[in-house]
Amino acid sequence: MQFSPAKRSDISQFRVMNVMAQAAECEARGDHVLHLEVGQPATGAPRLAREAAKAAIDSEVLGYTLVFGIPELRERLAQHYQDWYGMAPPVERIAVTTGSSGGFLLAFLASFSVGDRVLLTDPSYPCYRNILSALGCEVVRLPAGPETRYQMTAAMIDAVPNLAGVVIASPSNPAGTVIPPDELKAIAETCHARGIRLISDEIYHGLVFDGRADTVARYSPSAVVINSFSKYFSMTGWRIGWMVLPEDLIPAVQRLAQNFFISPPGVSQVTALAALDAAEECEENREVYATNRRLMLDALPQMGFNKLAPADGAFYVYGDISHWTDDSTAFSSRLLDEAGVAISAGLDFDPDRGHQTVRFSYCISQPEIEQALERMSDWLARQN
Repeated sequence: MQFSPAKRSDISQFRVMNVMAQAAECEARGDHVLHLEVGQPATGAPRLAREAAKAAIDSEVLGYTLVFGIPELRERLAQHYQDWYGMAPPVERIAVTTGSSGGFLLAFLASFSVGDRVLLTDPSYPCYRNILSALGCEVVRLPAGPETRYQMTAAMIDAVPNLAGVVIASPSNPAGTVIPPDELKAIAETCHARGIRLISDEIYHGLVFDGRADTVARYSPSAVVINSFSKYFSMTGWRIGWMVLPEDLIPAVQRLAQNFFISPPGVSQVTALAALDAAEECEENREVYATNRRLMLDALPQMGFNKLAPADGAFYVYGDISHWTDDSTAFSSRLLDEAGVAISAGLDFDPDRGHQTVRFSYCISQPEIEQALERMSDWLARQN
């Protein structure tokens, strides 16, 4: 008998993981690679968080917790919303998750059925469409460009019929752009009025360089907010995040989480609780990203990257390279092999137009950013 994988597994690769593998091969042969391909902060978890983890490992069992997380962390997250946004969702609506990835899986499963139409922008984080596709949803991709700052608008949503869901991100990956508060409010109200479930990815909140991103939780009682400790708190490997759920989804997400995950990781929850009190260190990291951003936005146009997204937040710069090539994958591969700089090809984020775009991540150290920019400039000069 011949076996084969289920059809639901036939989804696109997360291509940046292939870039990481290629970079590892270069490093194995002795090359020095500068990593601009992935949103991996160069810093680790904050000192307070690491100390809390060490203490917990020595003194606690760290077994199963309640399915939505330890009460102390949920209560502290509610306070976090009061501190940052001036509004505090009820603790009952906060669910701690196994990273934002676990949050997306739970949100999509609880919100959508097989065949439901869910709207995304191109470009956007590829795992949205890949998870939705694996779950049997119909992904509706909406091209967005400079005219809307690579973001969705309420008018765009109104023009698409028969939607069950909409996924937004502000700041976004890969463009780094922020949805203005008035537009965010309009999107939330449009979705709520039409009975469309709005999923808001707010994982890059805290990493905005002029003001602060707003939360959709302020504007809609039916939206799902997803966030994580991975980016602002530099805790990617701890796999810990959270959701702010609408009341109608709490029982469904609880049942799914019980069966899929049992509970979030115990030691990661203790670490996350302490990280919420490490604002000073997190802000110091943000200042490094702000400096790196200025360096990139100054240097890239001088090299010929003259069509860049505004880069309001997150730690990415998204650029058009159509004047050089229509094969961003080959461009990125050659840059890595010949100059030791790893970047992401745009096809991860936009299957139709991404062959002409690339993404740079700038969450490594300032000296490494400076070195990467110098290497790229020299490499591009050699191509002429």
